Amino acid sequence: MTKDTQKIPATVVTGFLGAGKTTLIRNLLETANGKRIALIINEFGDVGVDGEVLKGCGQEICGEDDIIELANGCICCTVADDFIPTMAKLLDRTNPPDHIVIETSGLALPQPLVRAFNWPEIRSRVTVDGVITVVDSAAVAEGRFAHDEQAVQAQREADEALDHDSPLEELFEDQLACADMILMSKVDLLEEDELDKVETWLRDAARSGVSFLRVKNGDVPSDILLGLSASAEEDMDARKSHHESHGEEDHDHDDFESFVISPGSIGQRNVFLKGLEILIAEHNILRLKGFVHIEQADARLVIQAVGPRIESYFDRPWGKKEKRHSSLVIIGEKGLNEASIRTSLEG
Repeated sequence: MTKDTQKIPATVVTGFLGAGKTTLIRNLLETANGKRIALIINEFGDVGVDGEVLKGCGQEICGEDDIIELANGCICCTVADDFIPTMAKLLDRTNPPDHIVIETSGLALPQPLVRAFNWPEIRSRVTVDGVITVVDSAAVAEGRFAHDEQAVQAQREADEALDHDSPLEELFEDQLACADMILMSKVDLLEEDELDKVETWLRDAARSGVSFLRVKNGDVPSDILLGLSASAEEDMDARKSHHESHGEEDHDHDDFESFVISPGSIGQRNVFLKGLEILIAEHNILRLKGFVHIEQADARLVIQAVGPRIESYFDRPWGKKEKRHSSLVIIGEKGLNEASIRTSLEG
C-alpha cells in the first residue's frame, strides 16, 4: 500500500544500457498474479524494440493498450510534451491500472522523471512507489562504469575500445543516487568474492538504506519489486543527480547517437551472431538490440547485446498474417560509422 491509498503507485525501472531492464519487466508481468499493470517504455532510437519484446510475453496484461512507448527522445527531456500527457491519459481511464511501471532508456536521468510526479496534472493521483536501478554486475566488476578518475584511466589503458572521454560514469552515478532498490544482474557471470566486491562498491556509491538484490535472468517476483511505498517524489533532496551536486543544470545527450537497421532475413543464426560480435568490437558499439527473422525458423529471434556480450532467444512464433522482418537498434557514442555498419548488416 502507498502512503496515500487513493494514489496509483508507479515504479521507475532504470539502469544502464543492456543491464537487463526488459528481462526484469517480462518476469514481473509473469508474476503479477492478476494485478493490472500499465507499462510506459522510453526508447532511445527510432523503433519500439523493447515494446515488441514485452508484447511477446504471452500475458493478458501485455496487451497493446497497456504498453505505451515514448520514442520521441529521452523521457527526462520530454516530460512536458510526452510523459505528463501520457500519464494523465492513463489515469483518466474508466478502468485505470493497479500499478504503472516505467522503463527508462539507458541514457535517462531518473531524477527529472521522478520530480515530474509533482506536476499539478498528476501529483494528486499517482506516486512513485519506488525507483529500481538494474546494474550489470559483470560490467562493474570490470571497472567499466567507475566514478574514480584513476580507475577510468586504468580501464582505458587495459581496453583500447574504451579509450575515450565519456559521460557514462555520470549517468551511472545518477541511477545509483536515485535508487530505492539496486538489482545486481548477471550474477552468474561472477564468482561470489567478485560479487561481494561489486556490492561493496555499489553500497559506497548509493544512498544509505537502499535495498540490494542479486538476480539472474531478471528472476524477481513482482511482490518484491512492487509495494516499496517510497513516495520518491517527496524525497528529491536526498536523490541529487551529478549535475545538481556540481551546480550544473543541463543534461546533454549529444555524445550519443542511434539508428535503426533492417537486415532482412538471416540464413544461419550462429554465423549471424558471430558477425555481430565482430562488428560490435570493430565499431565500439555500446548497445545493440532488436529482433530478426531467421530463415527456416517459425519464431522471432530476439537479440540483446551490451559491449561484447550477446544474448539471443526465440520469444514467440510469427503470426499467420504478420510480415516477417528484422529490426535492430544500434546505439553508440557520437562518431559511429553508420554507413559501414549498414553495409555490414544490410549488404
